Amino acid sequence: MLKEVLIQAWDALRRNPTRSLLTMLGIVWGIAAVTLLLSYGTEFRALMMTTFQNFSRSAMVMFAGQTSLQAGGERAGKRIRLELTDLEAAERESPLIRRVCPETVRRVPLSSSDRHASANVRGVCVEFGEIRSQIPVEGRWLSPEDYGERRRVVFLGDWLKRKLFGARPAIGETVTIQGVRFLVIGVMDAKLSFVNYFGPDDRSAFIPYTTAGELWSTRYASAAIVQPVAPVFEEAAAEQFRAVLARRQGFKPEDPRALHGFGTSNLRPIIDGLTIGLQLLLLFIGALTLAIGGIGLMNILLVSVNERTREIGLRRALGARRRHILLQFLAEAFALTFAGGLLGIALSYAVVWMMPPLPMLGAMFEDPSGKGDLVLRIKPVTVVASAAVLMMVGLISGLAPALRAARLDPSEALRTE
Repeated sequence: MLKEVLIQAWDALRRNPTRSLLTMLGIVWGIAAVTLLLSYGTEFRALMMTTFQNFSRSAMVMFAGQTSLQAGGERAGKRIRLELTDLEAAERESPLIRRVCPETVRRVPLSSSDRHASANVRGVCVEFGEIRSQIPVEGRWLSPEDYGERRRVVFLGDWLKRKLFGARPAIGETVTIQGVRFLVIGVMDAKLSFVNYFGPDDRSAFIPYTTAGELWSTRYASAAIVQPVAPVFEEAAAEQFRAVLARRQGFKPEDPRALHGFGTSNLRPIIDGLTIGLQLLLLFIGALTLAIGGIGLMNILLVSVNERTREIGLRRALGARRRHILLQFLAEAFALTFAGGLLGIALSYAVVWMMPPLPMLGAMFEDPSGKGDLVLRIKPVTVVASAAVLMMVGLISGLAPALRAARLDPSEALRTE
């Protein structure tokens, strides 16, 4: 039964090869548009996720402010400071905090031979590199020995390295910071990140917090990097940190201005809203494009029903049931849709293969490495999603003509000239 329906559908399509081909081209273009737009949306989201995750996999950056609520008889307006002893107590007394890393920063002049730059020099702990995704492309990050022995070593951001050394190797060279010579032990891999609280990491120099104490006062940290034991506990870890400092410094934990900050949990809704909204918009545009091809398919099948009215009446008179007529026209619709879908997906792969990386974030970050380029890739899930949209369009497009053909009265159809 099904085999006969498919054979009849194929014979019907072969009668008008030009019309069938032109109808199929609409489907080809539509499915190619859906696939390419979905691929663009997926890769755009992946690029944005990578850029945001360059800040950290999971961390909160906390800054001290002034109290806005009265507490313990003290008036509002008390200045809060991030003392190292308080940060150590917060790490020790908070079960949901893995590490509290103090960070101090000064914008000072740097020089190397005949090159000069003004940049943020940031004194940090050893774990800062892991927490904040500071990946060396040359050399290494700060070690526990560097921290414990107060070594005068520096880890340079990629942009700052190029500013001070150009194309020359920097490892083993010296950089003068506030008149003090520091040994370059590492250079950061090009880092594209939208989240910068003391300026871009690429344009910063990192030294041990203990060494920074020899250049300026580090009794009070400029910021505290709070790493939770797991990403899901980020907000709870921040609350525990706030509670410990509130108890030790005499302010209310719920005071929003005493301690403030942000973290990856605050950033994720931003990127989700941006990228998921764009993906839905691109899917909608692609589906509209495919729907135009579906309308063309519907029109051609309706014309085919009108042309074959007498044939349909004859088949009904010879014993064909309505479902047989319905299945035949649905089979024709799906045959055109399936063939067009295969060609459209093949066209999508060809376009992606020929298309070079699309410049996206490189100009914004002055990065020549190409890490900010968007590279189109067609993933299996994209093909599955495109195929699902295609089958839906094919079903809707073929259903109206098929129902019309199945509902024809045999006696009326046979009298049609």
